[in-house]
Amino acid sequence: MADLRIFSYSPNPRIYKATVAARYCDVEIELRGASPGELPGWLWDFDARPLTDSDRADAAGTLREAREGFQGGLHKTDAFLSAHPFGTVPAAFSPDGRVGIFESNSILRAVARLSKNDYPIYGRDPYEASRVDSFLDVALVFSRESQIFQLAVLREQVTQAIHADTCKAFDVYLGGVESVLARADFLVGDCVTLADICFTAEAIQFSQTRRGEDMLRAKGLEPLAGEHFETRYPRASAHMRRCAALPEFAPDLGAYLAKIDRKIAAKDRSGNAAG
Repeated sequence: MADLRIFSYSPNPRIYKATVAARYCDVEIELRGASPGELPGWLWDFDARPLTDSDRADAAGTLREAREGFQGGLHKTDAFLSAHPFGTVPAAFSPDGRVGIFESNSILRAVARLSKNDYPIYGRDPYEASRVDSFLDVALVFSRESQIFQLAVLREQVTQAIHADTCKAFDVYLGGVESVLARADFLVGDCVTLADICFTAEAIQFSQTRRGEDMLRAKGLEPLAGEHFETRYPRASAHMRRCAALPEFAPDLGAYLAKIDRKIAAKDRSGNAAG
């Protein structure tokens, strides 16, 4: 039996925080889910699965209004909402399904607490652990603005206000990371910790907005990912790519970043050919 079960849309860099940490900690994780477009056809539960005919017959008891990036209705059981009162994904569960853990950074911390070895994923003492928490907490502000910006880019509905708010959060978060990396190889201590995992996942998640560069420029707005990131925050950008290439990161976060790079490269080749 897995130590932790996670239900979420996939692929999702934020759930990969947990899978990367699990490789460092020898923790077994079971992932369930599908693409965002398919999740409305799933029953949201500890035993999450595509809706069956029986589930659809009982749909009146599970249908809830969608929020946070989904539209229409979603099928969530009472047990799911008891474990996850905010009704969001990623949704992690204890092996018996009774305890729900929500928010990707909390799920990340859960993996560290379940660790089966002595790798210092959460720092080497209470002070380092608290410093790790500081990085995880400050990432939440960036994560919120990042999510709003990403959805706006996807829908081609980026406004001056959204762009300005994201710029501010981007500069605060990346500026702090850049400052630390000017003096150290890792964000906390002398090895990869939860702080580095969280940063890498959030930076790669934000890298998806590179796909909207042409739309942003057409609106007179500066793209924030890609060249802007690499030029303004070279140490942070290099740290993201260095971590993504590590064996513990490569199967999911590394592969996700490589996929983004391939799509951008293909787009550039297509644009150059057309020109």
